[in-house]
Amino acid sequence: MVTTSTSASAPEKRINRKPRVVVTRRLGPWVEDRMTELFDVRTNASDMPLTRDQLLEAMQDCDVLVPTVTDSIDGEMILQAGEDLGLIANFGAGTEHIDLDAAAQAKIMVTNTPGVFTDDTADLTMAGIIGVPRRIREGVQLIRSGEWTGWAPTAMLGRKLGGKTLGIVGMGRIGQAVAHRARAFGLEIAYHNRKRLPEAIERMVAASWVESIDELVAQADILTLHCPATPGNHHLIDERRLSLMKQGASLINTARGDLVDEEALITALESGHLAGAGLDVYPDEPNVDERLIRHPNVMTLPHIGSATREGREDSGHKVIANIRMWADGHRPPDQVLSGLS
Repeated sequence: MVTTSTSASAPEKRINRKPRVVVTRRLGPWVEDRMTELFDVRTNASDMPLTRDQLLEAMQDCDVLVPTVTDSIDGEMILQAGEDLGLIANFGAGTEHIDLDAAAQAKIMVTNTPGVFTDDTADLTMAGIIGVPRRIREGVQLIRSGEWTGWAPTAMLGRKLGGKTLGIVGMGRIGQAVAHRARAFGLEIAYHNRKRLPEAIERMVAASWVESIDELVAQADILTLHCPATPGNHHLIDERRLSLMKQGASLINTARGDLVDEEALITALESGHLAGAGLDVYPDEPNVDERLIRHPNVMTLPHIGSATREGREDSGHKVIANIRMWADGHRPPDQVLSGLS
């Protein structure tokens, strides 16, 4: 389990020079300019994901690595890191792409940037929750194709939101933010979480606890995923669970592509069992299955859940704060602990 804490021992040494920092992707001038003022920084001018060999080279010649979700850092890579690498300051909240246990064994601290993308991701999730039942993608295509023949009483009929059940898998920050927004559209909120929320929070978001994912899947008119991509969650929504969903239900995924068995999802969509899907993440990014792109009621977005200037800038500032605290010999505010800590 990954938690944040301030109870672990402080960093062992203070950096008495500008920390050597490698940033694996472009973070925007508003972040990079400030980093350059404070640190000895190397950036990735091409903004293309680094290869494994390039990541290894970076890890062998820096004090701090600033990776993103596109960088897979496994235990073998951490074992080969240079002796100066003391901090992996992740840009983003998710850390499933980093072997936290190996980092703990190597005494390399890991930090992240929690909370800054909550509202941005929740907003984009609502676009799918509204857009898929109302067939927005299909309507846009109809206009752009020039085939629209005008209003008709039976044309482009979708499903209303009021009174429908929104099932939320994962009721952390983002799940709760989605629940707050969904209430305004008259949706009934049901959720499943690893641990049930306190009653006060359930009342605040008007959400009902459902003990099993199977039960939640069967209840939901719209199912939205907000859980991490842990090994135990791989293909959490598989062929069996898709078959449990209501005829005409919708699936929204703005979390991680590996949560859904893509082949099973495509089968459920093509058979008509599911009315549609709203997807911002995919198992083999940046590749997106052509069958999803062609489907008239699948909203396929290019992983933009956190893509606001404000959110990215806030995340960058958190990275900077974490590096500065670590370099000064203090505990960073956003340290991530592995199960070994």
